[in-house]
Amino acid sequence: MHRDRFYTLIASCPDRVGIVARVSGFISGYKGWILETSLHAQPPDEGDATGHYFMRIEVRADSLPFMLSELRERFRPIAEEFGMEWKITDSAVKKRVVILVSKQEHCLYDLLARWQSKELDIEIPCVISNHDTFRGFVEWHGIPFHHVAIDSGDKTATYARIRHIFEEADGDTMVLARYMQVLPAELCAAYPGRIINIHHSFLPSFVGARPYHQAWAKGVKLIGATCHYVTAELDQGPIIEQDVIRIDHTDTVADMVRYGKDIEKTVLARGLRYHLEDRVLTCGNKTIVFR
Repeated sequence: MHRDRFYTLIASCPDRVGIVARVSGFISGYKGWILETSLHAQPPDEGDATGHYFMRIEVRADSLPFMLSELRERFRPIAEEFGMEWKITDSAVKKRVVILVSKQEHCLYDLLARWQSKELDIEIPCVISNHDTFRGFVEWHGIPFHHVAIDSGDKTATYARIRHIFEEADGDTMVLARYMQVLPAELCAAYPGRIINIHHSFLPSFVGARPYHQAWAKGVKLIGATCHYVTAELDQGPIIEQDVIRIDHTDTVADMVRYGKDIEKTVLARGLRYHLEDRVLTCGNKTIVFR
């Protein structure tokens, strides 16, 4: 990836003639230097008579005669003209990722290793867990650790505390790195498209708990992992990334769990990277991912 500072525009709108010409003309009119462009036209269907258009454009920041706030204001009339859902982000501003974890360590370890090596160039303001297991490991990295136990008698207070910590940390994205709890609908609704989960199966197969046991009982020949956005409906949110590995009749549940950990780590890291780089746009319960 190029190292120059750049702005990223992502937008979606009803499809019609002139979208690309209008947007590219706007950028070129200010001598903007386009570094990367990704476009996709979703054809009409029963629920969308005109079809939908999606775009992602990177523009070199120092090629424009104004800063980000003014770019947004100048672009706003075009967005309104085409009925766009849109945002413009700055590559110089690191995204703030709050990680939630329970007692499975592999995804947490992998994310912190990628963060420490700058492979994921992000800020991790804190880690939240319903167990105290990883406090020492997290704090050794210089990251604040919050133990928020699950009160089975009053889960409302538990998730209110998690929401408070996330807001206080000024979090952009919440990552459930094998956080083995179901988030309440209110929390999901508060952060649409901002909560990412790794599920240890190739969704939509084997939703819910113990998917490797479900897969073994069915005698499947492929197991996988799915990175998806969290919604109120369990394991049904828009899918960002998936991968699979082949197994056979000799593999036990324990074997499948061991194989699956490798897939879970890589799928979560890829899906999170796509999200952080503003490469994911949602369309209903589907995603367009500009790799």
